[in-house]
This record gives sequence, C-alpha cells and structure tokens, in this order.
Amino acid sequence: MKKDIHPNYREVVFWDLSSDDKFITRSTIQTSETIQWEDGKEYPVYKVEVSSKSHPFYTGKNILVDTAGRVDKFRKRYGK
Repeated sequence: MKKDIHPNYREVVFWDLSSDDKFITRSTIQTSETIQWEDGKEYPVYKVEVSSKSHPFYTGKNILVDTAGRVDKFRKRYGK
C-alpha cells in the first residue's frame, strides 16, 4: 500500500443536536472541535441535526424537525 494517501481513520463522537444523544464510532470525517467523553479522553466531535435517535422513521414519532425553515418555505411556495 502507498503511504500517506489514506485518510486518518479514528474514533469520533457524533452528537445529535435535536435529541442531545452522543455516540462514538470510527470515521474519517475531519473536524476541528473536540469533546471530553465519559472515559476521560478527548475525542473529535461532529454535530448532526438528525440521527436514528431523533428521526421519525426510527423513533415512531411524528415530530417536526425544522432547522432551516424548509417547511415554511415549502408552505409559502406550494400552499397554505
């Protein structure tokens, strides 16, 4: 294998902002923010708006997640 061509594969904390759920997994995503985890170590953190903990399909709840005004924009353009 060639050296220095592969991305850095490391443990990253993904933080679901709508449900405030956090989980650790391995990823190549680049981020400048870090967070201290329950084990005392510091990990890079990536903030997401929707994950399986907050998505209506996986939770079975019909909650409306409107983070960028998309619903209002749709209603204004196509109807009531």
